[in-house]
This record gives sequence, C-alpha cells and structure tokens, in this order.
Amino acid sequence: MLAYMIRRLLWTPVLLVIVSIIVFVLGTYGPGDPVEVRLGQNYSPEAAERLREQMGLNDPVGVQWARYVWGAVRGDFGESFVFQGRSVSEILGPRLWVSAQLNLAAFLITFVFGVPLGFYAAKRQGTWKDPGVVISTLALFALPVFIIAPFLIWVFALRLDWVPVSGWGGFFDARIILPAVTIGVPGIAVFVRLMRASTLDVLGQEYIRTARAKGLSELVVNYRHIARNAFIPILTILGFTFAGLFTGSLITELMFGIPGLGRISLDSIFARDFPVITAIVLIGASMLVIANLLIDFLYTIVDPRIRLQ
Repeated sequence: MLAYMIRRLLWTPVLLVIVSIIVFVLGTYGPGDPVEVRLGQNYSPEAAERLREQMGLNDPVGVQWARYVWGAVRGDFGESFVFQGRSVSEILGPRLWVSAQLNLAAFLITFVFGVPLGFYAAKRQGTWKDPGVVISTLALFALPVFIIAPFLIWVFALRLDWVPVSGWGGFFDARIILPAVTIGVPGIAVFVRLMRASTLDVLGQEYIRTARAKGLSELVVNYRHIARNAFIPILTILGFTFAGLFTGSLITELMFGIPGLGRISLDSIFARDFPVITAIVLIGASMLVIANLLIDFLYTIVDPRIRLQ
C-alpha cells in the first residue's frame, strides 16, 4: 500500500505541471490581446508597448510561465484586466467559497438519496419497486434546470412561503435549500443507476452465497459484503464530484441571485479577462488531479486487494 501511494504522490506534481503548461499556453496564445483589453479606448502603440513591457509580455514564454506558476503556488494569479487594481485571488476567493458550499449541499442531497435508493432497487429486483425507483429518478434527471427552479420557487417560496427565494447567507442559511435541491435532485439518478448496477454485480458473486451459508445475518451480509464492495465504483463519481465543488452553476446562480463562480466565469469569457479565466481553469484542473489522488487513497481503504499490491 505504501509503495502504491508513493507512486501516486510522485505523479501528482508532474500532472499539475503539465496542466499548468497547457492552461498557460492556451491563455497566452488564445484569441485577443491582453494589452488591448487592458487599455480599452486608451489604446495607442506607445502605451501598448509600455504596458507590454510592464506586464512582462515581452519575456520568453518559458519565463512568463515560470513566473506565473511561482505566483500561483503562493496564491497569486495576477491582476484582472477588467477589474483593474484588484487581484484575481481577491475576485475569485469569495465566489469559490460560495460555489463550494452550494455544490456541497447539492452533493449531500444527491448522495444521501441516490446511494440508498440504488441499493434498495437492486435488492428489490424482480418487483415493481425496482423499475419504479429507476424511472422516477430518471424523470427528475430529465427535467432541465429552468423548469425545476421556477417550479420550486413557485411552490415553496411563493405559494407556501416556507423558504426565502433569493440571495445568499451561507451554508446554514435557509436560502441555500432551493438552489441545492435544484442542483442535487437531478444527480440522484446517476448514483441510483451506478449503485444499482454495482450491487447487482456483487449479489451474483460466490462470496455472497458463502457468507449467507455461514449463517451470517442479513444485516452483516448487506453492509460488510454487499454494500462495501458495491460502493467501490461510486468512489470514482465522488472524486469528480469533489473536483466539481469549486465550479459554478451558472443558471441556478443567476435564478437565485447567488454570488458564485458561474456569473464571474461567464462575464470573464465575454470580457476576455484572461487572468481570471486562466485561474478558474487551472484551479478546476488542479482539483481534478487532487481528486484522483484521493480516489486512489480511498480505494486502498475500501478494497483490501489494492492494499496487498
């Protein structure tokens, strides 16, 4: 197990370096000139050349990349082209935290309902309950956000007046309920189908019949032998979910007035604010690499066969 984790840890910085190179090159050679974006209507050849020299854009690309990576490691992603005088970290930091809280609440809804329902459907195969669970969750999955969100607002905020409908007050504020449900409910179907398929595969294994033949209680068989082994494929989805915590949900954030990452991402793309765009992509890619490392570590805990390799 130790050798396995060391190999994965050694690969992590290599992958992060590769990601940083790709992201930086795309931001550097992408369409548009950052000097023109920065100067706007005040553009002139002389002012552009002075600003280019001041920003270090005349340096070799390798030097620019090394300077950017050194700053990014310390949390400095440069200064925004559009919001002049404000650093990218200052702009993105609060919004990243807001989106992370919202996505975490949505994930808890998806996970808490999806995994047990998938296990329940597999155990009820051959009855009406199995297709009933799958079809109902798929129906929710098929509904687009611009239908779910207005429906939830109309029922629970306007008609019943149970929760407020707009704004942001943090993870424990009632205003997080409707947007979290809007994002989390459609994803239940993904966990249901994956957990159901994995559970059905485990149910057909010899060691399940052996465990029952030994006289183990159904509770022990379900938890220790079926659910634990069926949960292994779920870890992959959990890793992608962890990486997605720091991404914005554009439509949901706009509908509920949440100051998350979705709106600033869209505005930065239209305004060609390359430092902000590059930072968002780099953070998302880095989170994906770290998530894969965490998945590999969790595999060693859940699956004893990996620990023995």
